[in-house]
Amino acid sequence: MVHHPVLLLNFLKPVIELENQLKQLDYMYDDNLVSIQDNLNYVKDNLLILKKDIFNSLTPLQRLNLVRQSDRPTTLNYISLMMDNWFEFHGDRGGTDDPALVVGIGKLVSQTVVFVGHQRGKDTKENVVRNFGMASPGGYRKALRLMKHANKFNFPILTFIDTPGAWAGIEAEKLGQGEAIAVNLKEMFSFKVPIICTIIGEGGSGGALGIGIGDKILMLEHAVYTVATPEACAAILWKDSKKSLVAAEALKITSSDLKVLGIIDDVVKEPLGGSQSDPILASTVLKSKLILELDSLLQLSSSKRQELRYQKFRKIGTFYEDKAI
Repeated sequence: MVHHPVLLLNFLKPVIELENQLKQLDYMYDDNLVSIQDNLNYVKDNLLILKKDIFNSLTPLQRLNLVRQSDRPTTLNYISLMMDNWFEFHGDRGGTDDPALVVGIGKLVSQTVVFVGHQRGKDTKENVVRNFGMASPGGYRKALRLMKHANKFNFPILTFIDTPGAWAGIEAEKLGQGEAIAVNLKEMFSFKVPIICTIIGEGGSGGALGIGIGDKILMLEHAVYTVATPEACAAILWKDSKKSLVAAEALKITSSDLKVLGIIDDVVKEPLGGSQSDPILASTVLKSKLILELDSLLQLSSSKRQELRYQKFRKIGTFYEDKAI
């Protein structure tokens, strides 16, 4: 397995320093050296406390930087860890096969499901091939082809959102980016099968929404979901991308904020240190949640699911005005 270097985030430096101390003490460790054993326990305890404190108090921008790390599990990592007998489909039947969006079919325990998800690369070379997880119109049409297949054969749909946004190049506009996303939104509301969407990393703008209409919207604890990246928002509002910290706070992009606002249904806990610290545990927790939600949705009739899905999205953005003010 190839390990790619990960950019060290400032807020993680104290953790890295303590982990290095731990490695040195482990190396020196001897059963007879009681003082080293005491030091070892002391550093381990401190490390755990420090990690908990850091990850419980991450700012929205720090969360965004965390989920952009190259070692964070991608859609295909989760699929390979959660599903049996899965395989990927290719092509939109219109001459393109966008690698930024992966689609396929697999077994979640005994249930056949169709999966659709954004796919980032693990290094610069792969990111260039995957276009940094920014899907083209062909990608959204490929996703729609598979989702229509799922609807026809009564397979539930699982989507995994992890993109800074849809590809915004001139070529994408020429090929009908807006239309491709709009058609997906319309069609996903009409599907009779259960749909569960999970934001596993960065969920950005229409690029995320293009596969983000579902009966249940789940979000990993440290993931972010936003109408525009904080950098883009700061540049648009203040003509100054350095104000991205202020923008990130104002945008309410974290899982806890979005749960309160009713935009997502549930937050899925991540291992301490984020999903990248233990992808197997992260996948196990997410798999259990997906099975639970799917079982619940399958109890409902298709017409009931469609009605609830419609009402769910109609309610997003409602607010109450205090006329006394």
